[in-house]
Amino acid sequence: MKLRDIGWIWEGQGLDPGVFPSIFGVGEGAEYFGLDRVQFMFHPNNDLAMRKLSDKKEVVCDISKWKFYNPPQGGTAHQVDSSLESVAREAENVSRLSTNYPNITGAIHDDMKGLVEKSKISVNQYGKIYDALKKHNPNLKLWSVVYTHELDAEVWAGFTPFMDIINLWVWKSEDLVNLEEDLDHCRMIFPDKPINLGCYLRDYTLVAPVPMDRLKHQWDCVLRFANEGLIDGYSILAAVLIDGHQEQANWVRDFIAAH
Repeated sequence: MKLRDIGWIWEGQGLDPGVFPSIFGVGEGAEYFGLDRVQFMFHPNNDLAMRKLSDKKEVVCDISKWKFYNPPQGGTAHQVDSSLESVAREAENVSRLSTNYPNITGAIHDDMKGLVEKSKISVNQYGKIYDALKKHNPNLKLWSVVYTHELDAEVWAGFTPFMDIINLWVWKSEDLVNLEEDLDHCRMIFPDKPINLGCYLRDYTLVAPVPMDRLKHQWDCVLRFANEGLIDGYSILAAVLIDGHQEQANWVRDFIAAH
């Protein structure tokens, strides 16, 4: 098993505070890290984008869409569209696209818990999103973003049948010391689900790159967890951060290449 064979990278330009636009276009982050699987975020899921990513082995598309718009005061802003109708519509769009682009293997519901609560989507309603994704291609997998501070079985009760792959993230880098315990907890809540471990280059709570000692600890865990079969893969967030997080990005790139 090589790390490059189980790795994913978030691609797309997000408007994160303090992060300047990247010189890396969609798909180029994967090339930088030596990966060929991408999570396509922040931009419309359409033929233009899928043609651009047609050389990738796998593509997973965001369905809790962040959309650019022009506010009245001028400039450009980013806002998430998380309503049940919008997410279900986007899920069906991805399903339809996958019939023409066979490298689309799934969709990702980013910030699932928070956005489901924000839009007041009930357990009974959530099946509409899942069914929409499977409508034109029943083989597609729904990825669910779960944070370690959300690992409460009651929170996810009823939603688990609609969660094909768990994309697990540690929001605060100071909590990476608890990663092994958090992974065990995650497997208790989702015992039969593949787990993909999220790996930030930036700690958004610090408004700064992840400190190198914490980043190295996480990647040592990634390698060990992968070798022990405890995770099915990992995701790097994100291509848009490579420019301003060169120490972190270069170290991760070299670590992947060496293992």
